[in-house]
Amino acid sequence: MSFLKKFITVGAFLALAACNDPSQLGGGVGGSGSASGGIGAAGSVSDPTSIAYFQQAVGDRVLFAVDQSTITPEGQTTLDAQANWLIRNGDYTAVIEGHADEKGTREYNLALGARRANAVREYLVSRGVSGTRLRTVTYGKERPIEICSEESCYARNRRAVTVLAGGLTG
Repeated sequence: MSFLKKFITVGAFLALAACNDPSQLGGGVGGSGSASGGIGAAGSVSDPTSIAYFQQAVGDRVLFAVDQSTITPEGQTTLDAQANWLIRNGDYTAVIEGHADEKGTREYNLALGARRANAVREYLVSRGVSGTRLRTVTYGKERPIEICSEESCYARNRRAVTVLAGGLTG
């Protein structure tokens, strides 16, 4: 390989490495005064209108008992907070994903996931969120967040997750 080709290759790798370092864009950890690094910065967990805040502070998921789509009291608390957040932040739409644990057939778990997602959607609509802003999808047992044959794993997979998208309401 000629010297010029080696030089260009090394230069390309260095350029790519610089692109992967957020501090090169002024938003890295410890950056001062950057739009994405300060407290309450747009899009950060500290910004009460951000998706990150919704996921961390409000909570984006509710859990269900075995073979159930009934919302628990803990789930109601989370969904009340979700409803309040969605009402205050009208520029967001949401897809509610229904999930199940690995026990049972694929078909059964797809139906169970759909019931869970619909239960969450109906609850949010009953709390004042416009139904036109909410869609549902079921994944059944196809997208586990925990893989093991223990109840603790199964419990985390029996869930509905509210996934936000911004700026889609017109």
